[in-house]
Formats: sequence, structure tokens, C-alpha cells
Amino acid sequence: MDFKSDITKRFFAKQDIGAAESINDLRDKEFSGKTLSAEEKFALVNFDRYRLAILNSQEDEEQFHQHYRQLQVISNLGDWREFLKDEYSK
Repeated sequence: MDFKSDITKRFFAKQDIGAAESINDLRDKEFSGKTLSAEEKFALVNFDRYRLAILNSQEDEEQFHQHYRQLQVISNLGDWREFLKDEYSK
């Protein structure tokens, strides 16, 4: 799976960065004992699958760390609904 540079463009082109509930917000919600909806659970699974595919496909340490940092930002600031899309569930 290739890192989709357009995903960062979609997240960072928004004027309301950080206003949407993020992947990490869902994780916090789950860890605090609140029940997640089926869609929220699906988004978490898709994000984890995407994250692992991206990180495992890196051929050198520099690229790994670059993508790791980008994924951290996405998981903190991006809308979790992005990971409901079909492109992340393959």
C-alpha cells in the first residue's frame, strides 16, 4: 500500500483542523470505557491496517520516521470518518 500524499492534503487544506473527532479521540473514548459505534470501530481497524501497511513498506529508516510522523499528525488531527472509505478497507 502506498502512502497517499493526497490524504495529508485533504487534512491540512481544511480550515477547521482539529475541530473534527480524530482517530486518537476514538482511542481515548474506547480506553475510557465508552462504547464505540460499529463505524467508529471500523475506522480504527482501517486506520491500523493502513498504518501498518505504510510503515512496513518503508525501505529505509528515514522514510519510516517521516511516514510515522505524518501518521501521528493524521491520527491526532484528521477526521476519523476518512477511514470509513473503501480505499482503507482493502
